[in-house]
Amino acid sequence: MRARQMLPLLLEVHELQPQLGDERLLLVDVGSPQNYRNGHIPGALHLQPGLLQCGLAPAPGKLPDVLDLQRLFSALGLTPESQVVAYDDEGGGWAARLLWTLEVLGHSRYSYLNGGIHAWRGAGLMLESAPNQPRPSQCTLTIHPQAIAEIEDIQPRLDDPRLKIWDARSAAEYRGERSGSARAGHIPGAINIDWLELIDLGNDTRLVDLEALQQRLDQLGLSADKEIVTHCQTHHRSSLSWLVMKILGYPSVKGYPGSWGEWGNREDTPIEV
Repeated sequence: MRARQMLPLLLEVHELQPQLGDERLLLVDVGSPQNYRNGHIPGALHLQPGLLQCGLAPAPGKLPDVLDLQRLFSALGLTPESQVVAYDDEGGGWAARLLWTLEVLGHSRYSYLNGGIHAWRGAGLMLESAPNQPRPSQCTLTIHPQAIAEIEDIQPRLDDPRLKIWDARSAAEYRGERSGSARAGHIPGAINIDWLELIDLGNDTRLVDLEALQQRLDQLGLSADKEIVTHCQTHHRSSLSWLVMKILGYPSVKGYPGSWGEWGNREDTPIEV
């Protein structure tokens, strides 16, 4: 039996503040080490973002081995009762990658702090600079593939109207003007919304208005009645796309961890420019 969700998926800073000190709270800063040292939310542990990816060419965004993930989350102190709250310093990409990883591992008690450290600072709330030490646990984890899309799930269904692909890279990458892989372009039929368009820089990097975003997604065909796959170059940026759709209540949304790092470096994958 899964433990009951303690906090909403999309969490505002004023909702987090009274929860600080709760023994079930596992607050994780997935920003840069320097920014963590410069000031973080009291009680937050720091997680190096790169540990959430395997880091191996040609598809460095793929998941690490499950045993590596088990060691990582045991070191963080994850337990079935943990209410994980993730935040970062960039508008949500790395925090969302952490939450997607938890979804893959079957841990559903998680929240995203809207705006991350910028929103916390903007609200004038207390910071600390001394690093916090985790209380290690012994968690046993398994991969739940429902949140993962692989090439084998995508390529045979490129003509299936029920499947839609959200390419969260820049417009230049989508058009094939720039590429981090051997080949440039995009997956046939993919719809491009740059992940940066989800972040309101004028509002301390909180998410943009979700009602307006939903209208835009519907107009583009990325509606909740479709099966959605999100990707970028390494499923870092596109993790935020995945998270936004989870917040909007989409029942079937998956992340493609291989992303363009894998698709654009293979010779047997179709590409549009």
